[in-house]
Amino acid sequence: MSVSDSTSGAKKPSLRWSVADITVAAVIAVASGVIFWGAGIATQPLEALFTFLPGSDAILWGLYYFAGPLAAIIVRKPGAALFAEVIAALVEALLGSHWGGLGTLIPGLVQGLAAEIIFLIFAYKAWNIAVTILAGAASGFAGMAVSWVMYYQGYDALFIVVAFICSTLSGVIFAGAIAWLLYQALAKTGALDRVAGGRDAAAVV
Repeated sequence: MSVSDSTSGAKKPSLRWSVADITVAAVIAVASGVIFWGAGIATQPLEALFTFLPGSDAILWGLYYFAGPLAAIIVRKPGAALFAEVIAALVEALLGSHWGGLGTLIPGLVQGLAAEIIFLIFAYKAWNIAVTILAGAASGFAGMAVSWVMYYQGYDALFIVVAFICSTLSGVIFAGAIAWLLYQALAKTGALDRVAGGRDAAAVV
């Protein structure tokens, strides 16, 4: 394994947040929020490319899901995924999301909570690409679920099924695999040495 693929065997991890944890999680959240806002602008023209299969544009939605899993695998503390996704959504809303305030914050809350539940199931001890992908998938599924309730009532069954599949797959790609690769790249720079993800990476490289 190249960078931390731990399941935290012998040593019990500390679950208390440090100042460094808060700082790093906040930086990830704010940067992600700016990316969310930019993605909202950049992807709108691309939606026309997916008219051949209504709902398939959800394959781009993973651009809004990655903050939670990324913060969680870097900080490795309870609440990191939820914290980062909600703060990122807040930043996006403040910058001017076309979904509006609550229309941005509520999905962010649900997506972050879904990812958080996955890390909780593994007792905040399994930090590897498989669990990260699972968290990304959960965030993607939850993202479509809340969007269905808020925006897609009355849409036909094919649209809903396609959107669920594409949103979940997008979560796997962006909030799972790409988030893990980004974590690895950051860890190799030494920028994460003050948080658990960075220390674990240094221990196995």
